[in-house]
Amino acid sequence: MGEGMQQVETIQELLSLASAEELYEKLVLQLNKDLAYANTELSFELDIKPQKLKRDLHELVYILVNERFADYLNLLYIIDVSENKIKQLDGSDLVALSEQVTFLILKREWQKVWYRNRY
Repeated sequence: MGEGMQQVETIQELLSLASAEELYEKLVLQLNKDLAYANTELSFELDIKPQKLKRDLHELVYILVNERFADYLNLLYIIDVSENKIKQLDGSDLVALSEQVTFLILKREWQKVWYRNRY
């Protein structure tokens, strides 16, 4: 992976990197586009603070896992989150699971934005 696609370990690191590379708005735009395709009612303002983005997306994922599982699977499919990575997660704690899934979603969206910006 090129510079900018280095391994990030946390959501905060990823969002800081996106800001540093001046791609945070594009990340939010990409997320909004995929959320709309997945028919979720959530979309983010482009100037949303990273912590609020993380919190609101985490909350959405939690609700989808808990109450609208088909919509959750559809969202993962649209964003193209690796099924293998999802299967490796521990599903016993839904709050922790939804945070990990939120990270996988943001990582996948970041890859799309980063590559599109480079090539």
